Amino acid sequence: MKKQKLSYIYALSAILLWSTIAVAFKISLRDLSPHQLLFNAILVSTVFFIIVLAAQKKIGTLFRFTFKQYLFSAFVGLLNPFLYYVVLLEAYDILPAQIAQPLNYTWPVLLVLLSVPILKQKINYKSILAIMVSFTGVIIISLQGDLSMDIKNPLGVILAVGSSLMWALFWLLNVRDKREETVKLFLNFIFALIYITIILLLFSDFKIPETDSLIASVYVGIFEMGITFILWLKALSMTSSTDKIGNLVFISPFLSLFWISMMLGESIYISTIFGLIMLISGIILQRIFAK
Repeated sequence: MKKQKLSYIYALSAILLWSTIAVAFKISLRDLSPHQLLFNAILVSTVFFIIVLAAQKKIGTLFRFTFKQYLFSAFVGLLNPFLYYVVLLEAYDILPAQIAQPLNYTWPVLLVLLSVPILKQKINYKSILAIMVSFTGVIIISLQGDLSMDIKNPLGVILAVGSSLMWALFWLLNVRDKREETVKLFLNFIFALIYITIILLLFSDFKIPETDSLIASVYVGIFEMGITFILWLKALSMTSSTDKIGNLVFISPFLSLFWISMMLGESIYISTIFGLIMLISGIILQRIFAK
């Protein structure tokens, strides 16, 4: 099979798994606090990456970095997966899945805005127009089907969009770190596991969850934070051009709405679909204008 076809298979497999995560979040949060869910997921992901590194014979690489590099991993791990998922899961705890999930896709828009002060990149009027299209979509999604222009659950909306800001910032920092991807991600998770354990001991009452919530939190750890990352990296390494698979990721939020409707029983608002179309259209337009 040609490498490009394999690239599509790996990419679409990752996208399919990502599309189910909103459902897993909501099922887990029925019986778990966001902190407990994150602890379970990060613990599972950390074990997963240990196994991957052992299989790749890269365990020894973990002990060859400078103090400054470990400090950098501690900071990036604080940002993601710790703070990013704390904020995102709080948003999911407040909002319907069909609202929190698409709002989390604002990160490519925020990435463009952050690139101006951080990477000193210029932004033209066409890109600004595309960003305005995306944020119009954000507002429409936030209305939750209410045409009175009264945004429901504003805190949840702020948290969902705020998590995207953290992801965009993490992406910019990650680009500057030239270490091998799996190794540096594992270090991020080790530090995040320390942070979430401290928070859990100080502010949460640990309890044994119901079976469904426990299974869903393990699912999040394996598929949101683990296997999908490996699949996506594999797709990127095999494709002849990142553009060929880059835009495929926007299938995920629409597919996710299907799972949310089928498995959570949420009635999907027309405004959610229309707002998501505008959000994604703005992102794609911005990419076209950037070229």
